Amino acid sequence: MKGESAFGYEAPEDSPGFLLWQTTVTWQRLIKRALDAYEISHSQFVIMAVLLWFEEHKEEPTQVAISRLSKLDKMSVSKSLKKLIAGGYITRMESQKDTRAKWVSLTSKGKDLVSKLVPVVEGIDEDFFSILDRAEKSKLIALLNKVV
Repeated sequence: MKGESAFGYEAPEDSPGFLLWQTTVTWQRLIKRALDAYEISHSQFVIMAVLLWFEEHKEEPTQVAISRLSKLDKMSVSKSLKKLIAGGYITRMESQKDTRAKWVSLTSKGKDLVSKLVPVVEGIDEDFFSILDRAEKSKLIALLNKVV
């Protein structure tokens, strides 16, 4: 019928989901460009960064814990871990506490790479979000934490 729309918003920029999509795609493109030089995917980087975080904070580095913190699904984590193992960036072994769990740890090669890449990615974040002042960034972080 004339005048009726399938959309619940008058304009695409009124949709929070669409805006989040645009923001994510734009930001991920910048991250991908930086990581491509190291032949590491964004998911692989996130997994290595999570492992470095776990190591620094003395947390158990299980596949389940990686999935929980990163919000990556278990299959994506498993596939990325296989590639990271093949690249010599991580090792995986049975947990000493629970034989059903797999412990994952960075090799020295993996730790060197992720330690180099964390400042690169954080620099991209800083540039990307530099349009926001400190109060706006704090509010954005609070809102995103609420949504997640």
